[in-house]
Amino acid sequence: MNFLASKAQLRASFARWSLFTVPLIVLLGFLAGQLGGPDTLWFQSLTKPSIFPPPAAFGIVWTILYVMIGFSVALVGSAWGAHGRGIAIIAFAIHFIGNLAWTFVFFGMQNMTAALGVLVYTTLTLVLVIVLFARVRRSAAVLLIPYLAWVAFASVLNWQFIAENPDGGANAGQAGAVERVEF
Repeated sequence: MNFLASKAQLRASFARWSLFTVPLIVLLGFLAGQLGGPDTLWFQSLTKPSIFPPPAAFGIVWTILYVMIGFSVALVGSAWGAHGRGIAIIAFAIHFIGNLAWTFVFFGMQNMTAALGVLVYTTLTLVLVIVLFARVRRSAAVLLIPYLAWVAFASVLNWQFIAENPDGGANAGQAGAVERVEF
């Protein structure tokens, strides 16, 4: 049976996909954020680069980006029968692993160099995802452009953290530490 879906059917499919992908992407981002965070002594004692935004900006920006990412995935997911749809979704899933891993590598493992490697992977795979999404639905690719800009900024910021803290924060919280023992 070969037929074209009506506009109403396409909108309904997009709405169903959105109800699944947007909360899922936001939830996964939230859960990844629980694997480490900026409230550790290690991070607090790092020298912050001059381009480091106010900490509140990260939660706001990532929430907005995750919603946009969810809608982007919904646009591709709801494009039933579109050539390249399946590979685009698989590429996104493989890409998103890097996005979710960065928090654990940077904050949890406290390894800024490996975290930069994760960001390079994330950036390169995101470019591929944008190309694949554009082949399915151009608007889905456009929704990912702010995400690409933020990942590029995050890469520069991560690199700046490495430059500002050449010891990797190994002496964090220990500089000038004195233990006093009284008898």
